[in-house]
Amino acid sequence: MPRGRAWAAPEFRRPAANAAPQSAIQTADVIAGSRLPADEPIARLAVEAAVKAGASYADARLVLWRRDRVSVRDDHVSGVGANEEYGLGLRVLVDGAWGFAASSTVDRKVAARLAKDAVAMGRRSAALRRQPIVLAPAPAMVGEWVSPFGRDPIAVPLQEKADMLLAAAQAALRVPGIRNVDASVLAVREEKILITSEGSRTHQVFFRVMPSLTATAIDRRRGRFASRDHEVAPMLAGWEHVEGARLVEEAPVIAQEALQKLHAAAVEPGLKTVILAPSNLWLTIHESIGHSTELDRALGMEANFAGTSFIKPSDTGKLRIGNDKVSFFADRTQAGGLATTAWDDEAVAAQRWPLVKDGVLVGWQTTRELAGAIGEEASRGCAYADSYASVAFQRMPNVSLQPGPEGYTTEDLINATDDGILISGRGSWSIDQQRYNFQFSGQAFWEIKKGRLRRPLRDVAYQANTVEFWNSCDMIGGEGSYRLGGSFSDGKGEPGQSNAVSHGCPPARFRANVLNIGGAK
Repeated sequence: MPRGRAWAAPEFRRPAANAAPQSAIQTADVIAGSRLPADEPIARLAVEAAVKAGASYADARLVLWRRDRVSVRDDHVSGVGANEEYGLGLRVLVDGAWGFAASSTVDRKVAARLAKDAVAMGRRSAALRRQPIVLAPAPAMVGEWVSPFGRDPIAVPLQEKADMLLAAAQAALRVPGIRNVDASVLAVREEKILITSEGSRTHQVFFRVMPSLTATAIDRRRGRFASRDHEVAPMLAGWEHVEGARLVEEAPVIAQEALQKLHAAAVEPGLKTVILAPSNLWLTIHESIGHSTELDRALGMEANFAGTSFIKPSDTGKLRIGNDKVSFFADRTQAGGLATTAWDDEAVAAQRWPLVKDGVLVGWQTTRELAGAIGEEASRGCAYADSYASVAFQRMPNVSLQPGPEGYTTEDLINATDDGILISGRGSWSIDQQRYNFQFSGQAFWEIKKGRLRRPLRDVAYQANTVEFWNSCDMIGGEGSYRLGGSFSDGKGEPGQSNAVSHGCPPARFRANVLNIGGAK
């Protein structure tokens, strides 16, 4: 295997927006073709009716989702799906408490009913609250924004998508020893108009794509199998990101790596040096830093899906989460980031701010409701609802580890390591309900001896706790090695909602307890 293949990061793993800059003409064309403005008067009517009924604040969201997915297995299409949902959601603040109502029917009668129902819910909620909700002030925002894209992924014919995926699957199956190949493309278009009683009016359109390919090799004699995923990340982008992944060309390489994984040596467990590629490290960032700095979890207001947090608001400016090499920024402006936006669902402008600076906790993810709890005068713009029928609340922005100033490459980290393991790709994960103790696996593993990749390994996982792990980080890649990873489905809330979010990072080196999760030697 050529040295470097295990950690190579082609251009398609960079933010796709760099190759598809937004243009004013493109934005105007997309907005002009929207059906939402025709129903904007109804959204305004709902807000006005809510204020007349006693709401001190109200916001209405018209939201249209379009999704399509094509999946193939081996030589046939295994699934095709397309759906659309559209409706109006109304959120109100009454007597210091939230009320909410929504409908998939959008007309004047419905607007009046939503206002009545939402205000009534707010009054009932107020009777149960100990302290009234106070919103941090925010200026009125008016504007339109379309996420940068080259080609609308929803407009790409299903046949074209299926043909590409089948060609990729066949390319992988031509590698001897590969038994099964699964490939898919999920494309979404999210569009919303937000109207608030404070004078804000924003219209935004988001394009997101998630290509995937998995090759599975089987050793019948030993009764063993191994799968290898393509490491292309989902992205806020158009169809050009899928094309840039070069699934057909990369498929044989993914197949070969599945075979290497199948016949690799089992890892010897113990405390070891691990170098984590961005395609692996992003998920560790998400679970250990992203969730633990959600302020509603730290305040005990939220525990669904991911629990609370080991961090307290009083730790701000005091708690050392990592060493002085480690800094994290929250960023809703990052090119290609799945959580990138122009304004959040409270019309707060997108921004970038530090969460951890030189290893010390310095910031939080907040909304207008939460900002005052830590003495901040303004929201960080983290409100989001995943549907017209969902209530906006605090959701994770893109949270990323900052590159090191030395400009190291992955090769530099390997060359500086006498004995360790390189881990690439997303695998299994587990973390406790305070985002502290964790265990992660990966997709591909390489033993490092005396600064060189020696042989592939299998059955590798690493275990640590958040503070020890980030304090053990002694080398971080430079800006040129920075890549985005991410997820379409970060769950939170009850009823549950799903948020798309990205996490950027360069490769980095740590000390962790390495486990053999295969049970064999």
